Amino acid sequence: MSDQHGMPDDSWVPDACTLPTAEQPLRLAEFDRFFQDAVRGVDRLSAGWLLLRLDGAEQTERAARDLAARESSCCSFFTFDISRADATGLTLDVRVPAAHVDILDALAERARRVRR
Repeated sequence: MSDQHGMPDDSWVPDACTLPTAEQPLRLAEFDRFFQDAVRGVDRLSAGWLLLRLDGAEQTERAARDLAARESSCCSFFTFDISRADATGLTLDVRVPAAHVDILDALAERARRVRR
């Protein structure tokens, strides 16, 4: 992956992804903006489970639900669950089966790096 926020590196996009190749850099840029704007913490709970702590804004919840739904439609191995952690925050659970742990590794690393 690239360290430049404006130039997403799609080298970690799995072959199982059905999003057209031309649209993949745009989706990666969306994830980068989301990570930068909404993510407050990144916790790896197990090999196949990533927990993103988000701010509690309504627009963050809408963006998370929209991005999760679109990502699930092209990369069906992802499971996303969004819940309200408390009055000021949300959580986004991201889970993958064992065959896709490397993709979750890359997503977690990207989230950590972009939000810094």
